[in-house]
Amino acid sequence: MALRTRFHLAASRIHKWLALVIGAQLLIWFASGAIMSFLPIDKVRGEHLVDRETIVAIPGGAVFADPQRIVAQAGAPVEAMTWRMLDGRPIAEVATKRGIKLFDAVTGRPVPPVDSKLATRIAEAAWKSAKKPKAEASLIKQESPEYRAALPAWRIAFADPDNTSIFVAADTGRITAVRTGTWRLYDFFWSLHIMDWKNHENFNSWWLLAFAVGGLLLGLAGTALLVMRWPFRRKKRTA
Repeated sequence: MALRTRFHLAASRIHKWLALVIGAQLLIWFASGAIMSFLPIDKVRGEHLVDRETIVAIPGGAVFADPQRIVAQAGAPVEAMTWRMLDGRPIAEVATKRGIKLFDAVTGRPVPPVDSKLATRIAEAAWKSAKKPKAEASLIKQESPEYRAALPAWRIAFADPDNTSIFVAADTGRITAVRTGTWRLYDFFWSLHIMDWKNHENFNSWWLLAFAVGGLLLGLAGTALLVMRWPFRRKKRTA
């Protein structure tokens, strides 16, 4: 009898501990989901600060170099070639199995990789406000929770109230990401929501699966207890 009592006490303590832990995570899920729902997605993406949709048209009547000449200088089989504007001049963006290379569309000569000065000009040109805050460029060579795109890339950090950073790919000169203070706040709650506190991207972890299943079982157990203790069952027994 004493052994049975100890068993029930231990089971009761484990149940309370699990309810406390799972309940805390449920509270985090609800709170983080609510906060992320309140943050406008366009503000999270920095669309109110940076223009990434405007496409500069190539001037009419421009005479381009022979594409075969550019292909011959690619140094690898060409998969695609795109003509576009970069920093006020037309270029040919050539995609090969060894990466992307840029060529001057008029002369056909190779264009050097994007440096910090060019990356800064690209970022400042995309800045929507006429008053451009001070910008500082740094080269990014490794992925991080803040940036997972083309590498290497230039991080142009602006001294604005939102601590905005614009990432420019070094091989193409394209803007690959915009990060703001609002985005970082959103990303923090996202990491809590999916329970990936390190990389902020894996929502198939065992942690998440275990707590999700635990929350489901806790909810089912609570529903069963509610039905078992519902007043109408007592009325039937009395009758």
